[in-house]
Amino acid sequence: MVVLHYTGMASVAESCARLCDPAAEVSAHYLIDLQGGVTRLVPEELRAWHAGAGRWGAVGDVNSRSIGVELQNTGAHPYPEAQMLALERLLDGVMSRWAIPPERVIGHSDMAPARKADPGPRFDWRRLALSGLSVWPSGAAAGITHPAFRAAAVAFGYDPELPEDILLRAFRLRFRPWAAGPPDETDASLAAVLALRWPVDGGTPVA
Repeated sequence: MVVLHYTGMASVAESCARLCDPAAEVSAHYLIDLQGGVTRLVPEELRAWHAGAGRWGAVGDVNSRSIGVELQNTGAHPYPEAQMLALERLLDGVMSRWAIPPERVIGHSDMAPARKADPGPRFDWRRLALSGLSVWPSGAAAGITHPAFRAAAVAFGYDPELPEDILLRAFRLRFRPWAAGPPDETDASLAAVLALRWPVDGGTPVA
């Protein structure tokens, strides 16, 4: 897997210092600055401390099964074009080297939604999907009602133990950041499209 993060810090120097400080017990394989500069902090074949506690599909120890990419961003501003282009080039190489399919490129908020919100609502997931570097639900599944949301979201990869409100918040943060209120038919139909096309860990698609 690849897990995308924002640094949440004011400057890339501050972010790099923290990611390289053993006392902080946090690290990542790559850091991308606002101008598109890429710094490799940990070799890809080694484990980095970027994910922490969480789960995606059957994977509980995400740190041991993923490459972490930190994007310099406070979480409050858009991601610049130069930074997105650098991320796309980096993902293309990483995914090719490790045979990572696009559905295994996720956000920190996907695998640890009770704790994390990065890369946040300003991140352009659809752009990555159009380049084959992540996934996006095109269209909606017909006849899906809102009670089907949880099963479909879990089939896509979200932790089945999550409370409903946290599961919905994580899903919307990535696919409907402008939405509010309880789960609706749009949430359910989008989740069903994702689960049908990209069931996590080769699981059974949701009808």
